[in-house]
Amino acid sequence: MFGCTILEGYGLTETTALGTFNDLARGGKIGSTGRALPHLSVEVRDNAGNPCPAGTVGEIFIKGVTVMKGYWQLPEATKAALSEEGWFRTGDLGAFDDDHDLRIVDRLKDMIIRGGYNVYPREIEEALYQHPDIIEAAVIGVPDTHYGEEIAAVVTLKPGSSLTEQALTDWIRQRLSAYKIPRIIDFVDHLPKGSTGKILKRSIDRDALRAPGSVQQPNML
Repeated sequence: MFGCTILEGYGLTETTALGTFNDLARGGKIGSTGRALPHLSVEVRDNAGNPCPAGTVGEIFIKGVTVMKGYWQLPEATKAALSEEGWFRTGDLGAFDDDHDLRIVDRLKDMIIRGGYNVYPREIEEALYQHPDIIEAAVIGVPDTHYGEEIAAVVTLKPGSSLTEQALTDWIRQRLSAYKIPRIIDFVDHLPKGSTGKILKRSIDRDALRAPGSVQQPNML
């Protein structure tokens, strides 16, 4: 649209906004945030703290000169986020490809575990945003007595849209595996947002999504 190459990068406030970036010489790789920047090391680790092989999703750790020394007057939070070796635990999930370029998958705390399957809300949200009637979408996990967590999608529609829950379920079933399909769909006028416009998933009332007035799709597994 703009006649230019978009280069994606990745970083956090705790790493002074630096982490990885696509190489200017190589150009952009769609869906990738590139490799570790100079003087920084980036690892993707499994639950046991071991480096993950290419293609395997794990938590992202960053070490280097731009990483913070700690949270101001929060020693416990600092201890939880920073190892003695200086590795910062980002709380983000990602995976390296065969070129060692990093792909961001989701936030660890947002991951849904449904019946033993790891479900990444971001993947579902990206699929929902492809629907022409959807303006905004947030996918969250809600407690479920059988599966542990159930997948809920809260969406806002374009004015005048007649999209129904069943129509949306049928549409997304063509794009995602069965265990990733939201069983609860809620249409709302707006989603809660912070001062920067970011959707605040933690402010969505999960109890209301489980209430009798919510729409819950039948089990498809």
